[in-house]
Amino acid sequence: MTDKIDPARRSANMAAIRSKDTKPELIVRRQVHAMGYRYRLHGRALPGKPDLVFAPRRKVIFVHGCFWHGCERKDCADARRPKSNKTYWNPKIDGNKARDKRNISTLKKDGWRILVIWDCETRDEVRLLKKLERFLGAA
Repeated sequence: MTDKIDPARRSANMAAIRSKDTKPELIVRRQVHAMGYRYRLHGRALPGKPDLVFAPRRKVIFVHGCFWHGCERKDCADARRPKSNKTYWNPKIDGNKARDKRNISTLKKDGWRILVIWDCETRDEVRLLKKLERFLGAA
């Protein structure tokens, strides 16, 4: 399959995709803040630049987009890979997954506890709240 959009328009579309302050990230931040926790955003000094950093607790939260980070949940519709341009997308998404794995491994070796929240998990805010409480409440 070929791309139906001209390269200039495709470039503009891709440039508009946010890496920070995404809707799922804002949902998580709002819930964590309402729970009374305070955090730093996008820890540049840490591998992978975690979305939320709780430095005194040595805990971090990553909020991953299902498409970009290759969500493997069976019920996730956003994790489907594109049928067009597979020679680009498959290595791109596999590379993102490998990088995420390396970053998480490095953080764990350095004594950090990690929680990964997928975009699709932010849709059920009750379950998300329970997951956050379990992670942040544990010492």
